[in-house]
Amino acid sequence: MAAAPGRRLGAGLLHHATARPDGIALTIGPREYSYEEVAHTARRWASLLVEAAGPRPRRVGVLASRSEAAYLGVAAALFAGAAFVPLNRNLPVRRTRTMLEQSDVDALIVDEASLPQLPALLRGLPRRPAVLLPDSLRVDIPGLVDGPDLGDGPVLDAADLAAAAPLEQLPGAGPDDPAYVLFTSGSTGEPKGVPVTHANVRSFLDTNQDRYRLTPDDRLTQIGDQTFDLSVFDLFMAWDNGARVCAVDPSEVLAPFSYLERNGITVWFSVPSVAAALRKRGVLTPGSMPTLRWSLFCGEALPRATAEAWQAAAPASTVENLYGPTELTIACTVYRWDPRTSPAQCVHDNLPIGQPYPGLQTLIVDEDLMPVADGATGELCVAGPQTTPGYWRAPELTAERFFAREGRTYYRTGDLVRRQHGQLVCIGRNDQQVKVEGYRIELGEIEAALRRSGAVEAVCLMWPDPATITAVMSGVTDPAAVADASADSLPPYMVPASVHALETLPVNANGKVDRTALRRWLDDRAARPQRVER
Repeated sequence: MAAAPGRRLGAGLLHHATARPDGIALTIGPREYSYEEVAHTARRWASLLVEAAGPRPRRVGVLASRSEAAYLGVAAALFAGAAFVPLNRNLPVRRTRTMLEQSDVDALIVDEASLPQLPALLRGLPRRPAVLLPDSLRVDIPGLVDGPDLGDGPVLDAADLAAAAPLEQLPGAGPDDPAYVLFTSGSTGEPKGVPVTHANVRSFLDTNQDRYRLTPDDRLTQIGDQTFDLSVFDLFMAWDNGARVCAVDPSEVLAPFSYLERNGITVWFSVPSVAAALRKRGVLTPGSMPTLRWSLFCGEALPRATAEAWQAAAPASTVENLYGPTELTIACTVYRWDPRTSPAQCVHDNLPIGQPYPGLQTLIVDEDLMPVADGATGELCVAGPQTTPGYWRAPELTAERFFAREGRTYYRTGDLVRRQHGQLVCIGRNDQQVKVEGYRIELGEIEAALRRSGAVEAVCLMWPDPATITAVMSGVTDPAAVADASADSLPPYMVPASVHALETLPVNANGKVDRTALRRWLDDRAARPQRVER
């Protein structure tokens, strides 16, 4: 079946609610939601959003995770004509408050598990949003209605939502209106907002449907938190094409095999760290994921050994490495793994990031934003219909990261790449390019050497000072021996001066290795003289 008509995000859900109302749109645990139920419920919630926040709410926060409120709340925000702003209850309250203040939401949808944070988040906000509690009663939340400094915004609970009539006439949404606003880490220590328009995400979805040809028979995983934009792929690639999205409980992510078979999963999408952790545990055995037809990875480098192990475990699937920052709408390049030719194309033992999507233009530039010679390394810049208009209410930051050339606006990714064997290969971050003893080096090269020498995962940091390379590895019992082995392929100035082993490397809410947490761990460890010095 072709993708559903309509250019606004959420149009596919409405289309399939009419075309195949009994089809399953969403699975959360044992609970299945039909397309008709999801659309009908979301339209009822949208009617209350319009009633509480005005005829066209601008932005709706969704403080929920892996719950009915999380997924239907996103749909309700879109049906009300608003952009959704996903929020994560596992983040510090101060950080979430900053996001609320920056995005200036008109309404906030909150699931039951997130309620303990709510009074602290609302207290002292310059403008209190309307609050929707789809699975709670406001009388159960002390101080929510009449507490000090909580403002006087309306609070609508499960009883109000159950009695609401569906919103019949959906407010319009233009192609340049934001569909969602995601917050990413900022160099100043404060999160920065990235508004992604309906046109941005529609271009991405259309390109991916041309590539993957999903049908109502497909079932997609939803693994990461909704504050990570991979979740937009999961939800809307499924809902645009009449497929089912399955919210995988975190307890099953690191042992997903029975879940995949039980639910007939055909499309897997995650960060590579999830696959690396399965490989490390030795459970990624050949043929263990027979139902998959697409195995997609995005968000960080995909090591060759992980791709090889995953391909063997999912022999009927095609393994692809997607690349792209939030500012370029989820992913903007893609590379297809081929067991015969790909190993020779890997750089630093990681898969290439491949070719840009159709309709996108790329430049590889030097520090002066001038194109580098063919085959030389430079910063990847991308222009095209997936490029966000700029950072949320941050014109100075936008001017730093975007530039115009020949009538196009390019986003500076900060990633160093070069063309090799006809593919884009990622060398590392320009802020991970460091100098040691006068030599310019890439930390990614050292990490690859450590993996080749026996580490399952390896992260290099400049710690405890800007001149010292420190490595933290998982999957090793003798980190010094691994570093010694890596010296066979590294010059002396690139061999880590300090090496450490962890059972599991810390990850952030999106499943990526958390380098900030690693630095804290190293700082704490330094207070106890236990680190292995070389």
